[in-house]
Formats: sequence, C-alpha cells, structure tokens
Amino acid sequence: MCLKFSPTEDVCGFFCGIRGHAYCNQKTPSIAAGMDEQALLGLNPNADSDFRQRALAYFEQLKISPDAWQVCAEALAQRTYSDDHIKFFCFQVLEHQVKYKYSELTTVQQQLIRETLISWLQAQMLNPQPEKTFIRNKAAQVFALLFVTEYLTKWPKFFFDILSVVDLNPRGVDLYLRILMAIDSELVDRDVVHTSEEARRNTLIKDTMREQCIPNLVESWYQILQNYQYTNSEVTCQCLEVVGAYVSWIDLSLIANDRFINMLLGHMSIEVLREEACDCLFEIVNKGMDPVDKMKLVESLCRVLQSAGFFSIDQEEDVDFLARFSKLVNGMGQSLIVSWTKLIKNGDIKNAQEALQAIETKVALMLQLLVHEDDDISSNIIGFCYDYLHILKQLTVLSDQQKANVEAIMLAVMKKLTYDEEYNFENEGEDEAMFVEYRKQLKLLLDRLAQVSPELLLASVRRVFSSTLQNWQTTRFMEVEVAIRLLYMLAEALPVSHGAHFSGDVSKASALQDMMRTLVTSGVSSYQHTSVTLEFFETVVRYEKFFTVEPQHIPCVLMAFLDHRGLRHSSAKVRSRTAYLFSRFVKSLNKQMNPFIEDILNRIQDLLELSPPENGYQSLLSSDDQLFIYETAGVLIVNSEYPAERKQALMRNLLTPLMEKFKILLEKLMLAQDEERQASLADCLNHAVGFASRTSKAFSNKQTVKQCGCSEVYLDCLQTFLPALSCPLQKDILRSGVRTFLHRMIICLEEEVLPFIPSASEHMLKDCEAKDLQEFIPLINQITAKFKIQVSPFLQQMFMPLLHAIFEVLLRPAEENDQSAALEKQMLRRSYFAFLQTVTGSGMSEVIANQGAENVERVLVTVIQGAVEYPDPIAQKTCFIILSKLVELWGGKDGPVGFADFVYKHIVPACFLAPLKQTFDLADAQTVLALSECAVTLKTIHLKRGPECVQYLQQEYLPSLQVAPEIIQEFCQALQQPDAKVFKNYLKVFFQRAKP
Repeated sequence: MCLKFSPTEDVCGFFCGIRGHAYCNQKTPSIAAGMDEQALLGLNPNADSDFRQRALAYFEQLKISPDAWQVCAEALAQRTYSDDHIKFFCFQVLEHQVKYKYSELTTVQQQLIRETLISWLQAQMLNPQPEKTFIRNKAAQVFALLFVTEYLTKWPKFFFDILSVVDLNPRGVDLYLRILMAIDSELVDRDVVHTSEEARRNTLIKDTMREQCIPNLVESWYQILQNYQYTNSEVTCQCLEVVGAYVSWIDLSLIANDRFINMLLGHMSIEVLREEACDCLFEIVNKGMDPVDKMKLVESLCRVLQSAGFFSIDQEEDVDFLARFSKLVNGMGQSLIVSWTKLIKNGDIKNAQEALQAIETKVALMLQLLVHEDDDISSNIIGFCYDYLHILKQLTVLSDQQKANVEAIMLAVMKKLTYDEEYNFENEGEDEAMFVEYRKQLKLLLDRLAQVSPELLLASVRRVFSSTLQNWQTTRFMEVEVAIRLLYMLAEALPVSHGAHFSGDVSKASALQDMMRTLVTSGVSSYQHTSVTLEFFETVVRYEKFFTVEPQHIPCVLMAFLDHRGLRHSSAKVRSRTAYLFSRFVKSLNKQMNPFIEDILNRIQDLLELSPPENGYQSLLSSDDQLFIYETAGVLIVNSEYPAERKQALMRNLLTPLMEKFKILLEKLMLAQDEERQASLADCLNHAVGFASRTSKAFSNKQTVKQCGCSEVYLDCLQTFLPALSCPLQKDILRSGVRTFLHRMIICLEEEVLPFIPSASEHMLKDCEAKDLQEFIPLINQITAKFKIQVSPFLQQMFMPLLHAIFEVLLRPAEENDQSAALEKQMLRRSYFAFLQTVTGSGMSEVIANQGAENVERVLVTVIQGAVEYPDPIAQKTCFIILSKLVELWGGKDGPVGFADFVYKHIVPACFLAPLKQTFDLADAQTVLALSECAVTLKTIHLKRGPECVQYLQQEYLPSLQVAPEIIQEFCQALQQPDAKVFKNYLKVFFQRAKP
C-alpha cells in the first residue's frame, strides 16, 4: 500500500511543531520512501542516548502529522520490518491515531486502519513463528480501541470479521482472546477512569453486544475450550480467563449451564488448567443473581466438587492450586451468606433456613483452609469466616454445633497468629510485611469472635495464656509471644470506656487482672527474644490501669523498662520502641510515680547525654528516642508532689548540661571549616534545643511553668539558644530549632518571653529565603494572636521590615518552569496574607494604619491583587476575609480619609473580577469558600455604607459590566436581604450564569 506524494513534497511541513530539532531544518524523505531508518535505530534498547532522542522526536512527528502515520500502517500490512521494536513502534503510532486523532481522519484513512489490522491478523496465521507477547498485547489494545470507536457505527461485524480470519488456528485464537481481554478492559475495567460520555458509550456497546453477538462469542469460547483443553493449555487458560472476565456482565445462563459447568469441572482435574478453572468458577459464583438460584448453583457445584474429592484438603500438596481453591470456597460461602441476608430481609424464612444449612455444611471445609499452614490459603478464606461469624452474632440462640464452630475458629486464629521459625525480626522484608498484614486480618476475626461470644474468647485466651506462661522458660518464643499478644488483643476485642478493664464486670475484670499479674510476676520480661520483650512492654502499657489497682507491681516493671530488658537492650529496635512506651507508661501513671522520681532520674542520666559528633561514642538511643526520655523526665518533675523550689532544682539539673554543651558546640561551629563537620555540629545543637523544648510539654494549665518555679530555667535556655540565630553557618537548621523553641516558650512563659522577641525577629529576618519567612510568619502570628495590644509597638516597628523581606523574595526572578520556586512563592504569599489576617483579626488594624499613607496603600493593593490575580483559592479566601475586616473597621463614616474611595474603586471591583476569572472554578470546594468570603465582603460594604453602596452598584458599577437592568435589580435585592446565607447562595448562581 503506497501513499502517493509528489517528489518535491517533504514531511517537514508536518513536523515543524517540534522547534529546534534537526528534522525541522533538513529535508526529510517522503512518506512514499518509507520510514526514517536512522531514527528507527534508536528504538533498540541498547541504542545510545542521541539515537534514542532522535527516535523519540520521530515518534512525536509521526503523532502530530495528519497522515505520516500511514508509513507505519504500510510497514505493518506489508511486514516490511522484522525488528520487534519497530513493529511495536508502528502499533504505538496507530494507537495514538485511533485514540486521539480518529475523528480527524477521512473515511478512506479510517478504512485503511481497519484493512491494516485485518491484513496484519491474516499474516499471523501464516507466520512460521508467533509474534512476541508484548507485540500481540499492543496489537490487541489497538484492535480494542478501534472496536470501541467503530462497533456502534462503522464496524458492527467486528467479531464476525475477526473470527472469519482466525477460525480455529491456535495463533489466531490466541490473538482473538487477547483482543477480547483488551475490549473487556476498555469497557468494564474499574481502574480506568472514564468520562461520563465514554461510560454511556460503553454501556451502549455492552447492550448492543448482548443483543447481537454475545451468544456467538460464548459458542466460540466453548469450541475453543473443547478443541484445545488437552492439546494447548496456554490457549485454554486464556479462554477461561476471558469467560471469567465476561461473565460479570453477560447473561449468566449462557455459561452457568450443564455443558459449560461440566467442562469447567473437568478442567479442575487437569493440573495445567485447574487454577484458571478455579478462578473462572469463582467469577461465575460471584455474579449477582436471585438468592434462591444462587443457592442452587453453589450447592450443585459443591456436590460435584465434593464427590470429585476436592474437599479432601489434606491430600492436596499443590499450595498454588489450594490458594485458588480457597478463594473459590470463600466466594461460594460469601455468596450463600448474601443469599441468606436477602432471604431474611424478604421474609422468606424457609429458603433462608436452607441457605443457613448450606452455609453450615461448608464450615468444616472453611476451618481446614483457615488453619492450613500456608498463609495465602488461610488468608483467602477469612472473608467467609468473618461473614459467618456475623450471621452467628445475629442469631438469638446458638446450637451446640455453632458453639463448637466458634471455638474451632478461635483455636484456628490463635494458632495462625503464631510467627514461624523463618520470620526475620532484625531485617523485615516483603514476606514479613505480608505476615503483619495477615495478622491484621486475623485480628479482625478475633474482634468479631468477641462480639459473638466474649466469655468464650476470654476463657480460651486465659487458658492458652496461663498454660504458656507457667512454663515460659522451656517454651518456644513464638508460643510465648502469641500468648502475650492474645492478652494484648483482648483490650480492643473487649471494648470498655477509657481502658477501664479492671472495674465493672467482675468476672472479666478478675480474669484480666489475673493474667496481668501473671505477666508482670512470671519473669517473662527476661525472655531472650525481641518479639517477646516488645510484646511484654506493649501489653504493660496497653493495660496501664492495672497498676492503679495493684500499684505494688510498678517497681518491677520500671526496672524492666530501665535495665537490659528495655532501654539498655542489645537490640536498637527494642530500645527505640521502649523509649516511646516508657514515656507513655510514666505519663499515664504520673500520680503513682512520686516515690520513684529521683531514682528514675538518676538511672536515665546517661541516656540524656547529648553526644557530640567528635567523641565517636555511639549513644544507646537515637536523638528521636532521646526526645521521649527528656519528655518523660519533664513529666516526672512537673507532676511530682515536690515544692516549687525542688522542682526548679531538678529541672535545672536536667537542662543545665544541655545549655553548657550548647555554648561549647556553638563556639566550635563558628570555627569549623569543614562543611560536613559544620552540619553535624549544627545537628547536635538543634537536638539540644529540641530536647529542652520537649521537656516543656510536661506543663499544663494546672501545672504552669510559673507555678512550678521553672520560669528562670527556661529564660536561661532562651538566652543560651538565641545567639545561634546570629551564626552565619548552617542557618536553616539552627533557625528552625530556635524558632520551634520560641513557639513553645510563648505558650509556657507567656509575657516573660516578650523582651526576647524583637532581637530574635531581627536576626531571623536577615538573609531570608522564602522558606525562612514562611516558617517565621506563624511565630509572629502566634505572638500577635496571644498578646494583641501588648505587642502593638513591636509589631508597628517590625511591620514594614517584614513586608520588605517578603516582597523582596516574591519579586526575585525565577526560571519559568521551576515548579519548586513557584510553589515556594505561592506558600509565602499565603503566609503573608495569613499574617495580615491575624493582625486585622486581632483588633490591631492601627498597626497597618500607622505605617504611613503610601505603605498602607501598597499593603491594600497587594490584598486586592491576592484576591483577584493569583489563581489560589486559599489565598483568595484569606484576602476577602482581610478586606471584609478592614471594611468593618474603617468603612464607616469616621474611617480613614480616602478609604471609602478605595472601597468603591478597588474592593467592590475585586468582588466581581475575581469570580469572573476563568481560573475561579465554582466546582472546586476551596473556591466556593473563597466566594463565600467574597459575599461576606459585599455584605459588610452594604452594612457600613448603606443605600450609597446600592446606588453605586445600580447606577455605576454593574452597568459598566453591561449587566442587564433586571439582573442588577435582582442582585441589589439579594444584597439587601437580612439573611447572609441567601445572598451567598445567590452570588454563586449569579456568577455561574455570568460565566460562558
């Protein structure tokens, strides 16, 4: 098939969209002359980057050309190339045409694509070797795309044409099945996002297929299965996959009939076919249908499978097949449960009873699969098991058999929760992650068991726990771990309010109390395995209320936390987790800690050491873990019953070493030459500030810094840390730490912190980047919102320096495509507007008013720009909040001179110009919030200016926008409504109508 171009015509005209590429500056061979062989060399995976770039550019050219793609069609139809990558490339070009350019093609060109694909398909029947799988899959995708585009209009005989070419040729059948799978993917794959128009088209295609060709397709599948079941397992498995995919949306009776089901059951006995046959039967069982019909279908399947010996799980060694079979049994069980639920809902008690009976007969098989040593097999049946327990929960009385089933499920769960020998605790990989997920599924079963029979669960766990802990020294680690784990899981399985497991129901409380007593007195905390150690500490913390009932056990548990079993364990993983759990334990039992405070503080002294980079000492805990230890120390001191002087002394002992180390390290940093050393010193300084900051979390409204006599210590810390702000090295990390400390001190020290703020602010505003400012502004907002009028002089003094720093960063030029810089500027703009919102919202408008007329105007103009010009609804919303607040404060008759003019010249127009922008998307939730604030601004203007505002809108502004008189009237009436919500709703409709 040769496309005729005149000899003088070249392809460059089609390709000039790629600027600067060599193709635009040279003559390219005509399409009749074939493809660019040099460019095609770049398709080879081993080609160098220049050739690959050239191939990519060539692909782009072929895509944008109206008809240069025809060289690819010709190459495929005439089998010009043997190179697989070129064939794939040609299909990619055709795919692009069909997917994105098809409507632009002429009828002749569309016909050419159809003929090309059929010619290629015919050629496959004669090829001595089949094409590579990736080419067949790509070809199938192109066929499927063409099908969804043309089936309803130009190619209703699509399947007839395909089948007439492929007949029963195995290569043709392979392609036919791949095309069917690709079509199913286009029509029903839920992972593919379709437009509403595509979804409507797909529904119409499926309806038309059901009417016109599905019975013929089903017949072709039957013929394929019959012909190839013993001779070509690959094609047979493909066909079973097709049947499984299509059964969800075609008439089930075409498949769920004797001849098909018998054939599928036959496949269950053929080793190479049975996994696919299992999946196919699963899809059939999963199909939505009448509950009684579904019950009959499942029961007939079960009878045949049972008589064929498939229910004898213990005789089956193929775990891959059993995993699929488990999924099938799960599907059958869940289908029966859905039928039972529907029948109960419909009041059909007789059939519901039959369904329940059918479910009960599957429980023995379900239990065999649940307890199977392979976790995949077990995991696949959990859904059925969970839903079965849900049925039992709804029954008023359980039969003896049902009670036995509950107990059997319970024992199975307990057994399957156990780690196996191969689990790698020190280096957890994919297998370990899968087991953790599987354990979560089992936990859901345990929770459901608790809902069905809490007494039985408690008794079973108690039995297992007691017998295991009696002989823990001679028991394998996984059994000890699971015994403690079960006790831990009871806390969630048997819910109570606020963890009160040791009050209320006496039998439950005493059982849990007995188990906890055994746990902490048995000595099991010394077990030499990390999993047991961690489970011990997790459980102790989960049941911390036990220690309020039996406080005599606190000392031995504290020792476990503090010695080689916990914070000094040989495993870093155990030490890290214990640091967090120890913090929780002390916090929750702070009232019981008083007798042990000084002993604990002495014992953790070495764990509080700030380890500088140069001493080479490997600390037992990471800096993140040390944060928990510092917080714990703070909690012990603050919540103690000591007088304020003693608390102050203990806090000073805790924080003085940090301050001393900080001074030394800061001096070293100032002198450090090597950048790596600078970074590690700055890290260490940052940790010191972080640790001091963390101790302050212990204070509360009841126990303030002042009441505990600790103000002086923290003020000393402030004086120690603030000089770091003037360090020219490693500014980012140092400023960040000190800023966080200041945030904490504003909360803890209140007005005592104020003398330090001006100098700290001055340092933080030097040599600023966008990120520095972004993080500094929340600090100023916090001070403004908390201290209001007290900080007015400071704010007035630093207002313009801060704004100059912000404007300077925002006005810096950046690369056009630098997304990171654009985002940083957007976030800084938001922070700037948030600052203005805080100032105006805290009743501090005089801070802005006292900046001089020129500066005030400049600030107001930036707010108008923020409301109108930047397509950022979050910033726009803030800007409208600022504007409405300023109108409220200054918009009356006694407002600043010239502000009324500003309202009419700038604020009113902003309320219209912003929503009229194309970027103002009224379908977006954030934008709707911005519009809501815009409505508040207009309402506030009307409130402050009265009839004058309405007159301005009626006679000047709205007519200037060419709004029709009746709409102007309607708008002004809505504005004058007393209910603000009415106007907000109206405004949205107003702008929806106004936008094209």
